[in-house]
Amino acid sequence: MNNKTVVITGASSGLGKATALAFARQGWQIAVADINQERGDEAVEEIKALGSQAFFHYCNVAKSEDIQALHDRCLEEWTQIDVLINNAGIVSALGAIDRVPMVEWQRAMDINLMGVVRGCSIFARTFKEQGAGHIVNIASIAGLITIPGMGSYSASKAAVVSVSEMLRAELKHKNIGVTVVCPSLFRTNLSESLMNAKEGQQEVIDQQMEKSSMTAEDIAEKIVSAVKANQFMLLPHKTSWFHWGVKRLSPSLYQWLITRR
Repeated sequence: MNNKTVVITGASSGLGKATALAFARQGWQIAVADINQERGDEAVEEIKALGSQAFFHYCNVAKSEDIQALHDRCLEEWTQIDVLINNAGIVSALGAIDRVPMVEWQRAMDINLMGVVRGCSIFARTFKEQGAGHIVNIASIAGLITIPGMGSYSASKAAVVSVSEMLRAELKHKNIGVTVVCPSLFRTNLSESLMNAKEGQQEVIDQQMEKSSMTAEDIAEKIVSAVKANQFMLLPHKTSWFHWGVKRLSPSLYQWLITRR
């Protein structure tokens, strides 16, 4: 057991839970924040079984008051917060821009982007007062390269990358690290958040995820290493570096690749 502490939103399942367990195996104390109490309690028990301390706190990242309450609870439990991981996110409705309702765009932005912004804003104040801290924002390769039909998701994750770049510059000289994680598809339950999906869409996403050779546990271990190394950009999938490189070095070739049929 060590005295290091980490707060993780969306930590009751998927990558959030895997990351919580990865930190727990290193002896960190964990705050499991989520809207799913049952799964959250189960995650806490798994963490404790590894010999680390943990507690669950209900938190809807779409509400500033929930994130503030989470922050305050953590200070009551620990007195110091070392790492915040803004992991909570959703896949909003898929489809062409004229087919996706505006409410789905708003939902994606409110959770995927503003959930991150709210967390960064509230916890950064404490990190500055402490003189130390680390923020991890979970984005996506969809935030770096275009994925047709996933406009709201891609746009929200691209904004998370931009916010993270801004934070890195703002906090660099205040002993506060920033990491942005941009995974490609991996085996997780993210498609459960897909609302108003057309018939078969969730099944297609699940099938693509199952084909991935990388698991949430693999990415979680890389996140732990990135925090320790104060690494800014984490692209867990090797192929992501290639795709991102093509876009940066040859935008016209990249546009041709994503629009060909």
